[in-house]
Amino acid sequence: MTDTALGIAQSILGQPWRWRRTSAQMGGESLAPDDLVTQLLLARGVPRDDIERQRAPTLRAFMPDPSLFRDMDAAAARLADAVEAREAVTVFGDYDVDGATSAALLVRLLRALDVPVGAYIPDRLMEGYGPSGAALVRIGAAGSRLVVTVDCGAQAFDAIAEAKAAGVEVIVVDHHQCATTLPQAFAVVNPNRLDEAPDAALHGNLAAVGVAFLLGAALLRTLRARGFFGSRPEPALIDLLDLVALGTVADVARLTGFNRALVTQGLKVMARRGNIGLAALMDAARLTKPPTASDMGFALGPRINAGGRVGKSDLGVRLLTTSDPQEAADIAQELNHLNDERRAIEAAVLDQAIEASIACANAPVALVAASGWHPGVIGIVAGRLKERLHRPAIVVALGDDGIGKGSGRSIAGVDLGAAVLAAKETGLLVAGGGHAMAAGLTVAADRIDALGAFLSDRLAADVERASGDKALLIDAVLAPRGISPLWCEAIDSAGPYGAGWPAPRVATGPVRIVEAGIVGTDHLRLIVAGDDGARFKAIAFRSAEGLLGQTLLHARGGRKLWLAGRAKRDDWGSRPAAELHLEDAAWAD
Repeated sequence: MTDTALGIAQSILGQPWRWRRTSAQMGGESLAPDDLVTQLLLARGVPRDDIERQRAPTLRAFMPDPSLFRDMDAAAARLADAVEAREAVTVFGDYDVDGATSAALLVRLLRALDVPVGAYIPDRLMEGYGPSGAALVRIGAAGSRLVVTVDCGAQAFDAIAEAKAAGVEVIVVDHHQCATTLPQAFAVVNPNRLDEAPDAALHGNLAAVGVAFLLGAALLRTLRARGFFGSRPEPALIDLLDLVALGTVADVARLTGFNRALVTQGLKVMARRGNIGLAALMDAARLTKPPTASDMGFALGPRINAGGRVGKSDLGVRLLTTSDPQEAADIAQELNHLNDERRAIEAAVLDQAIEASIACANAPVALVAASGWHPGVIGIVAGRLKERLHRPAIVVALGDDGIGKGSGRSIAGVDLGAAVLAAKETGLLVAGGGHAMAAGLTVAADRIDALGAFLSDRLAADVERASGDKALLIDAVLAPRGISPLWCEAIDSAGPYGAGWPAPRVATGPVRIVEAGIVGTDHLRLIVAGDDGARFKAIAFRSAEGLLGQTLLHARGGRKLWLAGRAKRDDWGSRPAAELHLEDAAWAD
């Protein structure tokens, strides 16, 4: 149990506020008041003797030997054979950002090695997730007898068996959870193999693009050992780290250890705008400053995803591999328009999903299904539903054929991917898999109720435990005047922030609400004033109609409050400023 912050045992949202780093964890040590980065690193679980390595994470300090992973050396050797023979290779990727960046990374690397390489991205609606036997056989018949699947393939037993029978060799590069048996591929490179060595299994939180990066490193090492670069330059794999960073953040992989090093260094590469497609996408998203992890997660990633969700599935990989500036600009604008379309579709499905969730209000896992929902947005809607209900959520789009395509999102401490895989093994699903925080599935309409019962029974204890541990973790208390650009700059050096490495959350107050109103779609906007005379803006996203929003709307000029959230730069005004992205509040008197 962590220590209560500011004595707040129950906030407006009914939760305690606790220090992220407790007095027990402090162990009596005293820190210099200005040692902010050290405090933030310690609060995120970094041992004191590892502080210096974590201050500026580098690949040299965190990158594992690729040979740790099963089948890595075999996969690298087979690809090296293809490079030396200039054998045609096809990279088969998933249609999301992780799949697009993984495919783009290998395509760009193999292209630099003069390999005739192409990418194949299945259509979400027509072909579904992962490789099909028909697609793999068709690729082989077109002249590519070596296929590398990225961000998919771990569960493609029938498809890969069919490919093997047709003489097509398949290398699987994936990170999704594996079953007790593996597909009949030439190699399966996946840190989440059940037979993986302990040192390699520690990297189970890699996104597929991180695994692809390690395969690229192993390939170059193999070619180097064979003397391949004796008369030609070796491609700079580090120049592809912008793709690795984007895929890692967009797939909500935990930004700890090697992942944090990949994203830290990848952001530096992205800032140089060497990838023409990414530069065009940043222009379309109106990102003029060096990008942040937040930009990748909320501006760039959704636009690439929009192609696979509501447009053409290969737009993302085409954008990330093109060398033509005009083509890049055209695709970036198309993705921008598709993202606007995706938002409108998502809003409509979310409203219906929220209404449908009333029927499972008491279930540990919210499972909703309906006909007419666009399969391209169900993952996003599941995430929104999870945030609203504070428990795992699965959204299923039912087709006219009586088969539903589902996508789920989980909460910390509840492994949804393993539960979905277990449901598949019991025969409840046509297909399914994923990882701890996200999963996808295919289910017959008449098995949905049974699936909901199975998942709720399996995960009830985990959900109850996770819900019982719910608390708002606070990193620091600031005076209202402390909500400033100076604070935002100070905390940047402990980033990048994201899943598993949360941005610092601050409490500030006491303050009074000077102005309160609703802006946009269900967003609450405040101007508050502190006893120190400082004023700042605060915004609570998607909260205006909820308990927090309604309480604060009626608190103008009344009782004083403590506010908690994350301080962010406010770049709209003529002078540097900051605002608080509000997550909770508590009465101060």
